[in-house]
Order: sequence, then C-alpha cells, then structure tokens
Amino acid sequence: MAVGALDVERDGVGADGGETAVHRLGRQVFDRVAEVGDVSLFCLRTLGWIVRRRPRWSVLLPIFHAIGVQSVPVVAITGTFIGMVLAVQTYHEFQMMGLATKMGSVINISLVKELGPVLAATMLAGRVGSSMAAELGTMRVTEQIDALTALGTNPIYYLAVPRFLACFLLIPLLTLMADFMGVIGGAVVCTQVLGIDSFAYWKHSRDFVEGLDILAGVLKSFFFGSAIALISCHRGFNSGAGAEGVGKAATEAFVFSFMAILFLDFVLGLAWNAMYRSLWPQATGLL
Repeated sequence: MAVGALDVERDGVGADGGETAVHRLGRQVFDRVAEVGDVSLFCLRTLGWIVRRRPRWSVLLPIFHAIGVQSVPVVAITGTFIGMVLAVQTYHEFQMMGLATKMGSVINISLVKELGPVLAATMLAGRVGSSMAAELGTMRVTEQIDALTALGTNPIYYLAVPRFLACFLLIPLLTLMADFMGVIGGAVVCTQVLGIDSFAYWKHSRDFVEGLDILAGVLKSFFFGSAIALISCHRGFNSGAGAEGVGKAATEAFVFSFMAILFLDFVLGLAWNAMYRSLWPQATGLL
C-alpha cells in the first residue's frame, strides 16, 4: 500500500484522490506564465495593427470624445486639489525652517514630475480603464466579438486599436491639464490663503522647475496611457461569462493598471535620473 500511495503522489495526485501541493503550485505557475504570454501576444497584435492599418475617423472620434473630453472635469478637479493639499500639508514645516517662500518650487516640481502624471493616470485607470474593460467584456459575453470575427473584421483592429490610440494620445494632454490646475490651485492657497509673497513664490518656482521636468512627466504619461489601454482591452477580451465575469474584468483592469502605473513610474524615474545625470553631471536642481 505504501508503494502504491507513493506512485500516486509522484503522478501529482494525493492518496485521497486530490491534488498535491506541488501539483497545485506547478499548475498556478503554468497559468501565470501562460497569461503573461497571452498578454504579450495581445500587445504585439495591437501594435502590429497600428502599423498595418489606420482606423477610420468615424470610429476614432466617438472614442476620443469618451476618453478625452469626458475626462476633463475629473482630471481638472483632481489636479486642483492635489496642488491645494500639497500647499496645506507642507506650509507648517517650511514655515518653521524659514523657507515658506520656496514652497512654490517644491509643490510645482512634485506636481509636474510625479503626482500630476501618476494621479491623473490613476483616475483615468478607474474611469476609462474600467469602462473599456466592462464594455468589451459585455461584447464578449453577448458574442458581439465573435460576430465581428464571423463577418471578417479583426476585433483587435476594430475595438482595441482605437482605444489604444485614444489613451496614448490624450492621456498626456490630460496630464498637462492636471499639472496646470495643480499649479494654479497650489498658488492660490499659498498666496491668497497662507499669505506667502506671490513674487517670491513664482520666482523660486521658475528657478527650480525646468522644461525637462515637465517633459519627464509627459513622457511618463505616454507609457501610463499605453499600459491602461492594453491591460483594460485584454481584460475585456478575456472576460468571464455573465455579469460576474464582466465585473471581475473591470476590477482587474483597474487593479492591474494601477500596479503597472506604479511599476512604470519607478522604472522610468530611475532611467530618467540616470540619463539626466549622465548628460548634465554638473546640473543643479531641487531634486
């Protein structure tokens, strides 16, 4: 009996007929590797269709309006309150050190390099990414994607490519709006509420915040937009059946997009700092 039980264990099945821990672990690892491969193939196919054939404007314009124009109020409000909260939270410490007039440099460089792009992308991942995943998931459940395939239309070209282009092109513009509104919100609180001299506030901002800092934030947003579009479309295309599957796809789209945004922000920040210091080793700046 002991030998027979050992043979069963080697086959990945326990003596009681269930899976062993090693078998479950191997299956989970295999599933994760297969999922990474599926995501990679989906990204390559999407990028390949962008090169091969441009979508029609009649398809692009409604998606551009839904992703870009309808996101303006959310991004504007988010950016404004980011700047206002930064001003309120940093004022006491800077005042104790006698550096209250230099708050503009800290607030604005934090906005344009990190907080503006990251928080704007996070808001858009929640609004745009979840919406795209739910919409495409519903089309998968109702077999509309299968109908497109049966009619000879590639669903990735017709559904994923326009959404990718909209996120890739419009999220950087929305990031600039978030930066602008954050700068204005922080300046209003500092100069009108906290009583900081406006000339000193804007002078230190101009001395420390450079065009390359704004460029760094905008370049990050291109990667953030691409990640949001690809992850959300992939989750929608692979949605499970029923309302539960669609809801799970929308949730996974936001969670995975948020994790990708944080990971890309870390990697791109390291790469940008290394490149900046290698090109201008004697450069002086706030960070």
